[in-house]
Amino acid sequence: MPSVSNKLVNSLENDFQLTAIEKVEKADAVVVLSGMVRAVQGTDGLIYEWGEASDRIFAGIELIKANKAPTLILTRGLLPWSVGIPEGEFLSLEAQRRGINELNIKLTKAVENTEQEAAAIKELLEGSTNKIILVTSAFHMPRAIKVFRAKGIDVIPYAVDFRYSLSKATPMDYLPDADALKDTSFFVREMIGRLYYSIKY
Repeated sequence: MPSVSNKLVNSLENDFQLTAIEKVEKADAVVVLSGMVRAVQGTDGLIYEWGEASDRIFAGIELIKANKAPTLILTRGLLPWSVGIPEGEFLSLEAQRRGINELNIKLTKAVENTEQEAAAIKELLEGSTNKIILVTSAFHMPRAIKVFRAKGIDVIPYAVDFRYSLSKATPMDYLPDADALKDTSFFVREMIGRLYYSIKY
């Protein structure tokens, strides 16, 4: 039921709130994690559409434009079953279209998960003070912070893509709903991920 699933999703995000960009501390780089683009078949080949987490790249671009860091780091997210170019390459082109100089953008090597993203970003930061503004979805932020800090990276979290939204209760909230089942499954999967990284780190 939505009355249950909404509370579960909210519990994943309630450590964070959307922060005004002007209040964000400056850092060495803005890091935007992958997971917001899907490849679809177009009339002239593959095209890319935004997924639910697209707030990540737009927040990263705005942070750079606000001079919160000199460098935008994007990850070449590419799962074994993915088709098309790594996500970071598409996002780099999008950032350039939106006014970010190509010289201010860095791309990691190909990565498949948060742990690989953190390790690849650590390589790019070698020699700097390793202080980043980490941009990812609010539900994903707790385990992302854990992994990045375990790699010795100083993280300023900037959470976006909040899945829980404020609304008034209705009778429909207490009836079985397929979307509520999906959200509950999403909650369970995220908690398994957090447990795994808690044990590992």
